[in-house]
Amino acid sequence: MVRLRLQRHGRKKLPYYHIVAADVRTKRDGRIIEDLGRFNPTQEPSLLRLETDRVVYWLKNGAQPTDTVRSILKKEGIFYRLHLERWGKSEDEIDATISTWKEERSKQKKTPATKAEKMKAQLKAEEEQFKKDQEAKAKAAAEKALVEADEAKEAKEAKAAEAKQEQEKAAEEKAAPEAEGKKSDAEEKAPEEKKADAKEEVKEEAKEAAEEKAAPEAEEKKADAEEKAEEEPKKEAKADKEVKEEAKAAKKEEKEEPADDSPESKKDKK
Repeated sequence: MVRLRLQRHGRKKLPYYHIVAADVRTKRDGRIIEDLGRFNPTQEPSLLRLETDRVVYWLKNGAQPTDTVRSILKKEGIFYRLHLERWGKSEDEIDATISTWKEERSKQKKTPATKAEKMKAQLKAEEEQFKKDQEAKAKAAAEKALVEADEAKEAKEAKAAEAKQEQEKAAEEKAAPEAEGKKSDAEEKAPEEKKADAKEEVKEEAKEAAEEKAAPEAEEKKADAEEKAEEEPKKEAKADKEVKEEAKAAKKEEKEEPADDSPESKKDKK
């Protein structure tokens, strides 16, 4: 029976492999029937080269691949090709379908990261996680402080309200005896106040009567005063006129007296 398997070549820790068709009874490095391709997993990315037509030929003729070779052939779409051929697809359709399948597979496939890249990604993830933890702690602390502040404010307001109520209660208790005393005093003074109010009313009535009685007399006095005020200017004008007439008469008399130029008169004058 023919088996499709890997034949090891290369040196220590740097192997590469030939994909061969060989008899199942031969040794690993023994005589082969046909060389079908190359496979080098140590390269980055790994190298794979296959003689697709000859591989399909041997599979159709009953050759059995090993597990490793089966995995390689499956990734390269060899078994998918056989399936399409069984469905009666043409060669062009098969090639187009396989190329589309490989493109989609390559998009989905993720390239393996190196050790340095893995370490870098791990450090980045740890740093982001640390930042998230710090932000969460800060947020929790802020919320806690806010809650404590609200509680303190509520406690302060409640304390202030209690103090205010106590003050109001004490003021009411203190004011109650005073109010009762004032009430009793007011009740005692009520008759006296009524009497005083009656006296004041009598006084006001008497005052109004006296004012009504004195009103005509005041009007008469006012009229007399106005008449006197009107007569006084006339009297003053008359007196001024009399004084002027007397002065005029005196001047007239002085002019009418004869001049006395005798020595005796002069002696008398001296």
